[in-house]
Parts: sequence; structure tokens; C-alpha cells
Amino acid sequence: MRNLGDSHLAARARAVEPFHVMRLLARTRELEALGRSIVHLEIGEPDFPTPAPIVAAGQAALARGQTRYTPAAGLPALRQAIADDYGRRDGVTVEPARVLIAPGASGALQLTFSALLEPGDRVLIGDPSYPCYRQVLRLMGVEPVAVPLTPENDYRLTVGQAEAAWGQGIRAVLVASPANPTGSVLDPAALAELYALCRARGAALIVDEIYRGLTYETPARTALSVGSTDLYVINSFSKYFGMTGWRIGWAIAPREAVGVLERLAQNLYIAANTLAQHAALAAFDATTLAIVEERRGIFRQRRDRLLSALRGLGFWIPNVPAGAFYLYAGLPERVAEDAMSFASRLLQEAGVAVTPGQDFGEHAAGRHVRFAYTRDLRELDEGVRRIGEFLSGG
Repeated sequence: MRNLGDSHLAARARAVEPFHVMRLLARTRELEALGRSIVHLEIGEPDFPTPAPIVAAGQAALARGQTRYTPAAGLPALRQAIADDYGRRDGVTVEPARVLIAPGASGALQLTFSALLEPGDRVLIGDPSYPCYRQVLRLMGVEPVAVPLTPENDYRLTVGQAEAAWGQGIRAVLVASPANPTGSVLDPAALAELYALCRARGAALIVDEIYRGLTYETPARTALSVGSTDLYVINSFSKYFGMTGWRIGWAIAPREAVGVLERLAQNLYIAANTLAQHAALAAFDATTLAIVEERRGIFRQRRDRLLSALRGLGFWIPNVPAGAFYLYAGLPERVAEDAMSFASRLLQEAGVAVTPGQDFGEHAAGRHVRFAYTRDLRELDEGVRRIGEFLSGG
């Protein structure tokens, strides 16, 4: 009789690493079930509820019985609304036909990877960066080539670094702006340089803009402002619009790639969630935009408060993050252990959950942790108080 155990699982699937933070999150649930108070600074999810106009639009769609499949590329009205938004905010003309709706930015990334890459190809990514880039690429048999990012360049991939790391088989460069976990933002000049390099070398530039809208000093320009040939932009309603659980995102692709992406969508997931698509139509209403802009201001207050407090405790945060809602912090010099052990002990002994740097790559990862300022000021202050006591041995 065949043994259907682990040995029959695909090697690429078994090689996918977990989010280290998920192990910590599971432990937080255990501690909370025992009555422990936990301050959550690990979750990359806004604490605000989905704006009421979006919820109302979803409820209205359900009441109208709009529960059937949409076209694989998404509701035409939503594709048009997204294209129009780029025109309003960035002055960029985007054909609605180039917009493909997907189950979150994760679905959009998988569509894009599947359309562009063959097993054995290689992709340049930054280190640190969002963990799923590496894991999904490896699952597809594609090698992520990690380029160390440093605070001297505000944790941004430069064209010089990309040129130095370039090698045989590089088929794409993947960057995020604003970025997780560093909050760094690529300016138009830097994006244009990377775009030109990719075009010259026959590779695609993929830009993850899931935190677009969540910038605090200077609005982040979309990568679409520098060109469109061999340029793929990923985004989602999750972060700026507070729709994480609705699982609705999009990809913008060159016109000649749309047919392939649409066929992949038909076969991989048929179509994105219908109710979520109808709800997302309300994301661009003036009332909704006023709500999310007010929340952006609150995120900035939280960033400034937590940044100052953590620096005061000895955490090394050399740059002020320009976007997203994270602080990527070097451990205080007096902390001898690595980030994984620090995060585990901080949770167990102080009741504060943070994400260890090992989730985001290898470069200096053991000396960094990520703080998410996705909790209100009162909770942030309590978290800082507990961390301070923990560091002082109290």
C-alpha cells in the first residue's frame, strides 16, 4: 500500500518556509486564551474597520443578488474606476483593459510571476523584503537573487546594486514602493533608472505598490509614471482602503500581456470575489477617500510617536520611513541575543509581539525586528512601556 506521507509531497512545496511571525502569532493566541494581555505590534494589518461606504456597497450587492462569477479579468466598472484613479492622482493614462482584478495583491503577484517566468529563471529582489516574494518564486522553481539593502540608500535598491548583482538568467527585477518592512519609497528618478536597466537587458520590472497612498511627507508616484513597456504594477485594496479580508487586488500589465494573464486567471481561480469587487467600487467615492485620508494622518502620528519612543530605548532606526506602517529597527546594543530569541522572550515575558528580522531575508536580519504601528496611540505607549521594562530587566 502506498505511503502518502511527507515523502510524496513536492520538494519545492516542502522547501517553502513559514512566516516566523505566524509561530509567534500562534503563541500570542495561546497566551491570550490564558488571560494574558498582549500588545500586537507584529501584524501588518490596519486596525481600522473597512470604511462604511465600502461595507454598504458590498451589502447592497448581496441584496441585489450579485453573487455570480464576474469576467476573469474583473468587473469592467472596477477596472475603469482603478484606471481613472491613476489619472486623478498621478496624471497617468491607463487603459482599463490593462487592469486585471485578482484575489489580493498575492493573487496579482502569482499571475504576474506565472506569466513572466520559467523554472530556472532568476529574479532580483531586495533583502530585506516581503517574505512571500522569495517563497512563491521558489515554489515556481525560480531563484530569488537577494541584494542587500542598507540604510545608506534608505533601504532602496539602486541601479548600481542591480547592475552589480546581475547575472545569467535574470528575467525580472522586483521592488516595492513603499516597502515592507522598511517603509522606504523609490522616487521617480530611481524607478526610471531601474526601468531603463531592465529594458536594456530584456527583463521585466515588477513594482509592488500595495502601500501606495500610505506616504507621509511626499506622495509616492506610481511606477506607471516612468513607462509601461515591460512594466508590471501590483496593488490592492487591503492596506490604504482597509479591505484586508475582502481579498481584492489588481495588476496592471503591458497590453500585449493581458490576454495571457486573463487566461491564467480563468484557470487558476476563475475570477476574484464578486461581492468584494462590487464593494471596492465605493473605494473611490469622495466620502471613502476622506475617511482613508484621515486615517493616513493618524498613521503618521503613530509613526512619529513610536519612532521617537523606540529610539529613546536604544533601537537603531537611522531613517524616518516615508511610507507603509512599519519601523524596521536594529536591536539595542545591550541586547546580545538574535532577533528571533528577542522576539520570543519579549512576547513571553513582556506580552509584546513584534516580527523578527529573519522573516524578511538574511542581511543583518538577526539584529533587526519590525514594529507595526497598526494599533492606537494608547496601545503603542503601553507596548513601549513594557519593552522599556523588559530591556531594563524589570
